Amino acid sequence: MAPAATQHPNLLTRREMEALTAVCDTLLPSMQLPRSVDEDDDEGLVEFYATSASMAGTPAVVGGLLCGGIKHPLMWLLRFSLWLLSTWYGTFAFCGRRSLSPEFPFFLSFAGVERRKREEVLLSWSHSSICVFRMFFRTLKYIIVLVYFTQLKEDKTNVAWKAMKYCGPDPDVSFNSGQRVPLHGALLRMDMPRDAILQAFQRAGFRAAATSSFLTVACDVAVIGSGCGGSVVAGVLAKAGHKVIVIEKGSYFPRSDLSLLEGEALSHMYECGGILPNWDLTALFLAGSTVGGGSAINWSASIRTPEHVRREWCDKLGLELFGREAYDRALDAVCDRMGVQTGLEEEGFNNMVLRKGCEALGMEPADVPRNAPPDHYCGWCHLGCRSGKKRSTVETWLADLAESGNGLILPGCSAVRILMHQKDRGRNRRRRVAKGVAVAFAFGGGTREFVVESKVTVVACGAFNTPGLLKRSGLKNPHIGRHLHVHPVVMAWGYFPPEKWPEKGKRSYEGGILTTMYSESHESGYGTLLQTPMLHPGMFATVTPWASAADFRERMTRFSRTVHVFALVRDKGSGTADGTEWVSYGMKEEDEGKLKGALEAATRVLGAAGAEEVGTQHAKGERVRVIGGGVEWLARKVRKRALRDGRTPVLSAHQMGSCRMSAEESKGAVSPSGETWEVERLYVADTSVFPTALGVNPMVTVQAIAYCTSQSILKVLQKPKQSNSV
Repeated sequence: MAPAATQHPNLLTRREMEALTAVCDTLLPSMQLPRSVDEDDDEGLVEFYATSASMAGTPAVVGGLLCGGIKHPLMWLLRFSLWLLSTWYGTFAFCGRRSLSPEFPFFLSFAGVERRKREEVLLSWSHSSICVFRMFFRTLKYIIVLVYFTQLKEDKTNVAWKAMKYCGPDPDVSFNSGQRVPLHGALLRMDMPRDAILQAFQRAGFRAAATSSFLTVACDVAVIGSGCGGSVVAGVLAKAGHKVIVIEKGSYFPRSDLSLLEGEALSHMYECGGILPNWDLTALFLAGSTVGGGSAINWSASIRTPEHVRREWCDKLGLELFGREAYDRALDAVCDRMGVQTGLEEEGFNNMVLRKGCEALGMEPADVPRNAPPDHYCGWCHLGCRSGKKRSTVETWLADLAESGNGLILPGCSAVRILMHQKDRGRNRRRRVAKGVAVAFAFGGGTREFVVESKVTVVACGAFNTPGLLKRSGLKNPHIGRHLHVHPVVMAWGYFPPEKWPEKGKRSYEGGILTTMYSESHESGYGTLLQTPMLHPGMFATVTPWASAADFRERMTRFSRTVHVFALVRDKGSGTADGTEWVSYGMKEEDEGKLKGALEAATRVLGAAGAEEVGTQHAKGERVRVIGGGVEWLARKVRKRALRDGRTPVLSAHQMGSCRMSAEESKGAVSPSGETWEVERLYVADTSVFPTALGVNPMVTVQAIAYCTSQSILKVLQKPKQSNSV
């Protein structure tokens, strides 16, 4: 299965497909085995090296992604470039003399150029001083290799897995049919006949009526988004006795339906199928898009808001909330509900390496608190937690809503706009008040729209999507969509041959994803972290440098013994977001400098831990042997190289600040209570309200802020009945 929705038909022309197939088979051709490998000894390697991208059917899937599976404002330029490569003149413009032939017709299309020269061309694009060439190479490389390494054969395996020593879905976890389903009874699918939907709402205690458009349903609180923020508000208010409707554009996957296959999870549980770039493709973002939001697919790290961040937000920005005991109680409440702890029975390969490397260099590593028990040795939680041991919002706050009997969750539904009316405040002053939300869902090949009327409306669509909804609804605050922070990340890697430490059985994709970290503080409060990611074959291939087809294949075969350590910076630089189709972000020079220092430290940590080879993900793909001073040479390279030019993949799994909280309306989009400055009874409860970048994994902080916001909403709902109540 492809990593993004495969229902998009491949509408590329024959000529575009010809060029695309040539690019695919240049990146991933059918090749001879290395001389060092005996083909009788490893059938998996034989199959992997023999199977080109076109033989695997990759070009057709990629074609569908380019025709609607991936949303990006520059997608037209990519398709136009493919068309140019199907012509001799376009190929000459892109490839220069390498496209010429000594024989008639002399000028060739890209598909007609011999593979060795096509490789040289692709490599020149990846290093080019012309940014359009670099963007073109990055885009196609990211998409093609992600598809190739997540596609499934009829037997539900991938052509590369045996060669990579990858087992596929976790073989040690199975769903127990006797387990309680947390959200049983609270889910309502809207793709049913209208009468059935009306009856379902009425059985749940909601007032619903048919209308000329479709239907209207009334509730106390409408929550848009079921992630870390929206779920807390929904759970708290439902337990307090208020009728709550949660609107979620993503789908719901009960534990029994989680395949733990990378391609399927990316397709159905992540924004844009896991391929969400900024406008110039210098950064890739990961964000959840399913019931439970990011909590359903994150890495379990549950770190409290750092004290220096709280002091900054309170003392410098005037947000007294973060200095009060009420916020302490909120942190305690959410950590208690998630069962946050630091105990661990066994540490995984990646974190063992980070811990050992730090200790060898005299750097003090720290244990990472997790919302999972000590025996949760699972490297698949970013694909959904089949065991239910990770205490995501599905297992906690949304389960509270379900158990209360006061709430419903509507998956597959998208908020179109916030509904409002004008409130007369006397002396010719009028103020808008939220009264609900217009919601759309897919039905019969088209869409239908219905209305949820509510006393309070809570937007929790995430830092990318919340600004777009507010702007579509007519809000004008200039801070909406601005001040986007992302905690930019770059990675180093180390290769540990199976016969070296740690023991042979350890593999990079197993074990708790994030259990150890190292924090480098800075006097400004804007420091860096070293942590470990979880990369399964598709994402591993996406970030792995491509220096040649042979070099790339060999790197992929070392997948299971390649450890990554990433450097993360609390960024001062910011961007803008009005939805996932248009995200702009750029690092400040100061952030880049700190990130380079942390990346240099990551290479040294890997070397000190016992890696045989170390490298970064820069496009040139250098890899150095640790013995003989290779790490020092690489460290000098890291210090000299830019990280903002697109030659090194910059990643982000934390997005925040695009509707920031402020003590004054002129400085932010929402007040300290979480209510928007412009519209009464319209609240925001996600990471977009963060006043600045946080500097650590944001799950606990966003839940704590949302918990405080829910207390503010409770006070509003407990007031005497107002004219805008339903």
